[in-house]
Amino acid sequence: MTSDKSDNVRVAVRCRPMNSKETESGCKSITIINELEGSVWLLKNSAHHDEPVKQFTFDLVFDTQSKQTDIYNKVARPIVEKVLEGYNGTIFAYGQTGTGKTFTMEGVRPVPELRGIIPNSFAHIFGAIAKSGNNTRFLRRVRDLLGKDQTASLDVKERPDIGVYVKDLSSFVVHSPNEMDKLMSFGNRNRVTAATNMNEHSSRSHAIYTITLECSENVGQGKPLLRQGKLHLVDLAGSERQAKTGATGKRLQEANKINLSLTTLGNVISALVDGKSTHVPYRNSKLTRLLQDSLGGNSKTAMIANIAPSDYNYEESLSTLRYANRAKNIRNNAKINEDPKDAMLRQFQKEIEQLRKQLEEGGSPSAGLEEESGTEEEEDTEGRKQMRHKSKHDRSKISRRKMAEIQRMIEADKKKLEEQKDMAVEERNKIQTRLEQKEAELKKAKDTQANLMRRMEALQSRIIVGGENLLEKAEAQERLLEQSAIELQRQQKRAEQLHQKLKAKEEERINIEEKYNSLQEEAAGKRRKLRKLSTTYLQAKAELEDVRSEHAREMEGLLDNIRQLKQELALHTLLIDYYIPKPYQALIEQNVQWNEDIGEWQLRCVAYTGNNMRKLEKEQPESPTELSQVYLTYHGDETVSTFPSKSTHKTVTKARGDSASTRCSKSTNRKHPR
Repeated sequence: MTSDKSDNVRVAVRCRPMNSKETESGCKSITIINELEGSVWLLKNSAHHDEPVKQFTFDLVFDTQSKQTDIYNKVARPIVEKVLEGYNGTIFAYGQTGTGKTFTMEGVRPVPELRGIIPNSFAHIFGAIAKSGNNTRFLRRVRDLLGKDQTASLDVKERPDIGVYVKDLSSFVVHSPNEMDKLMSFGNRNRVTAATNMNEHSSRSHAIYTITLECSENVGQGKPLLRQGKLHLVDLAGSERQAKTGATGKRLQEANKINLSLTTLGNVISALVDGKSTHVPYRNSKLTRLLQDSLGGNSKTAMIANIAPSDYNYEESLSTLRYANRAKNIRNNAKINEDPKDAMLRQFQKEIEQLRKQLEEGGSPSAGLEEESGTEEEEDTEGRKQMRHKSKHDRSKISRRKMAEIQRMIEADKKKLEEQKDMAVEERNKIQTRLEQKEAELKKAKDTQANLMRRMEALQSRIIVGGENLLEKAEAQERLLEQSAIELQRQQKRAEQLHQKLKAKEEERINIEEKYNSLQEEAAGKRRKLRKLSTTYLQAKAELEDVRSEHAREMEGLLDNIRQLKQELALHTLLIDYYIPKPYQALIEQNVQWNEDIGEWQLRCVAYTGNNMRKLEKEQPESPTELSQVYLTYHGDETVSTFPSKSTHKTVTKARGDSASTRCSKSTNRKHPR
């Protein structure tokens, strides 16, 4: 792998416009966005009148009039470009419910100007493929909420060679932006949404749309260079407060789970930023486990924090800005994924090469072609299995030369039948039968060749060759993105010039203020500086109090988790002590180990235990039942003995008297006394 310089997570903040409900309620705007300086000011509202103004600085900020194309070109385009080079990339939207996260990621697809990051990335990727050289080949796979059974629970696993992945997650090979758009629409239909007081179309789950791009490039005479980039497009569900959303019943349960996973995400961000933390709680939720590489790992990551402008959402906006301010300090170490172990492009190219050789030689599929890797699921797996099943039964190796020879023999037999009309009936039938056999053999060979050709064409159709026109309807979208990118560069140049002029004016003003003509002017200048310093001091003091209160809330949440874990531990300990004796508990603890990859306890040498070592008992022939102990002999002395008896026999003596009690005793070759 080729190493790249580590860089921080890029953080952008986007503020949505005031909605109709906030306008009707008389809410005031408390956010000031300065795109030139990349700063966000959060003004104090009526409930927090004693607090100073909060200021935050980020890589990029967008006000209420920002355009979707500007968001994509500034935030997402650099990440997608790196994915095309073979890096892993992640773009995710974060914020409270109803702040426009889904609009930022998806937008309004029928309107080109309102499309979000996900559909714009489709056009960008296929546009880059179309502009690449003919010696470059691509394979694209997408994954989403595409499984047939939406109630099935999927396990998050980890392997040393491919990292964190979801077992049994559906994967599709696509050839155009339209196919990707259809898959995304299908996945969105499976995503649960519901109406709350804060949002009419509130997402009730997180969504991760993964695009895997494999690229094979011929750089010389040797082995082609294979790279794999993965783009994770994440639309997080928003954090909620029950008092504001009015969620009840099932929606309240969903909100609790959403808030819990987002709290875990916040704890991960805090642990990554805090240099003293020795443990990052990635495993506390599936969300953070899937985003493990995106936060502090092998990925180029961009975060878009969405906030609301109204004073009604002051606390939520402040919390979002604080988490975003922490996230910009996370450092990732992204690397180019060269020659990945799970590359499907290599498998397809190998199969195509084998099919091409078979077409040249005229042979049936070899055993190597029948083997299939099971790293990813595909939409046409059953069809490929059926084709391999048919090819197993067709082992007649007929080369093209042989086919031509059979064709000549058929033509010769037909000519012979036409010329010798007076031939005997038996001879004519014999030639006719041979002719039919040859025609059937030739037809079978042609069918085999056609089958191999169809399979090779099907595999080749999955591999996208650079230089082809693949944009179709997305062509206009790509042109729109390019035009907006050019216009954006012009605006940035003008903004940079204005910023330099403003900076020069500010320095000139400071120099003028420092030149005092009298003591009164100097005193006035000192007072202005004192007021500035006093404001800065109050801001720092308020920020410290906010951090302390937030830390106290986090500590309380962690203590709640600890108390819950202690209760679960006590329950487990009680059950174990009740059913398993203490010596066996110690024995079990000595012979188990924790498997970090699958997150489970495993027995050491499990292959040599239990059913793995149980041997089938050999069936013994049934022997006649021994009945010597059940047959009795009756003697005249009123004794009853078993028969036969060699050295020891049993006797039963009936005692005289009114009570008919029975007594059994053993005797050795002697009579029992009366």
